[in-house]
Amino acid sequence: MIGGAALHSGYLDVREQAAIVEDIRAVVAAAPLFSPLTPWGKPMSVRMTSAGKYGWYSDRKGYRYAERHPAGTQWPPIPERVLAIWHRLVSRARDPDCCLVNYYGENAKMGLHQDRDEADFGWPVLSVSLGDDARFRIGGTERGGPTESVWLRSGDVLILGGAARLAHHGVDRIAAGTSTLLPKGGRINLTLRVVD
Repeated sequence: MIGGAALHSGYLDVREQAAIVEDIRAVVAAAPLFSPLTPWGKPMSVRMTSAGKYGWYSDRKGYRYAERHPAGTQWPPIPERVLAIWHRLVSRARDPDCCLVNYYGENAKMGLHQDRDEADFGWPVLSVSLGDDARFRIGGTERGGPTESVWLRSGDVLILGGAARLAHHGVDRIAAGTSTLLPKGGRINLTLRVVD
């Protein structure tokens, strides 16, 4: 994988995964999942919400961070168990400002993109996989270059920092039924980002 990308396979055991899923259920109860629009007006196949100071948002005006949920309410705080992963693997000196919660159903995908809506690219993006396996694809900083794929499984933690911080990446497909963590199937992906 590209330099600066670090995959911690099986970082979270089943008990830890289940506890975090319950934490995320509380986040979703306070800030319900929604399907954002791309700037071209097409609904994304991934449903999402956020926790923290900011939430990630997209509509016809473009991609950006917002201080409130589309319903007008504040985002709930990032769960302590999720923050603890950041503290162990990234830093205790600076907490992330946003925990983006993406829910992938069986047919959901995420096209190749860069995470570049943040002010300081010196901080990595930390990603937690929960539920069904996902085929994750990563390339370089230039669109159209070579890519490689890896399967992310429930409990894996991926960090994109250094040269990989602005790498194009996405999810090609979900392998339905590969995990029993979520009763109705699917995949939850958490991404922690420093925004300011």
